[in-house]
Amino acid sequence: MAQRDTGTEQLIKDTAKRIFFSEGKLHATTQDIADAAGVNRTLVNYYFRSRDILFEQVADEARAEMSAVLDSVFSAKLAFKEKVQRLINDFMDQAMKFPYREMYVVTEFKRTEKTVPEEKKNRIKQFLAEIKAEMELGRIKKMDPRHFLMNLFALMAYPLITTCLNKSLYNINDNEYLKLMKERKQLIFDMVYQ
Repeated sequence: MAQRDTGTEQLIKDTAKRIFFSEGKLHATTQDIADAAGVNRTLVNYYFRSRDILFEQVADEARAEMSAVLDSVFSAKLAFKEKVQRLINDFMDQAMKFPYREMYVVTEFKRTEKTVPEEKKNRIKQFLAEIKAEMELGRIKKMDPRHFLMNLFALMAYPLITTCLNKSLYNINDNEYLKLMKERKQLIFDMVYQ
């Protein structure tokens, strides 16, 4: 039996991830992916049988990567202020690399009617308790801790999800926009701790 070339398989997945989640071409064909990876379409079909299977594998990996980033922050043994700084930095670094991933994850979550696993809900509950404790200490503005967390993610994700619109509105190129998003990390942190 022939041995699979895992390097080629990974190249195809990495290329698909870039096309889907960095470039926002969620409807790219196997031919588009093969061309961008520098392989023939037969190889894409050999490794993944269909575009849908490739897309699902790439999407599962993307969800797992983002989940790992968030889990590492939520479970970190850091003071809350440092945890928020790390959350902003880590989330935005990932989102700048793959700005369309969040849009995809939300859409797929709704389409498949998946639910968040209990262990992840428990991590969020613990983080919400940390938020509430910070509010009780007067370090951050009091509100429902869920609003705090939704506001934080909105401040981080929305400008990245709307990258193409913002670049057009403000007539700026990729490098200028990336600079704005890097500056935004500190601006968000400063808004939380003003």
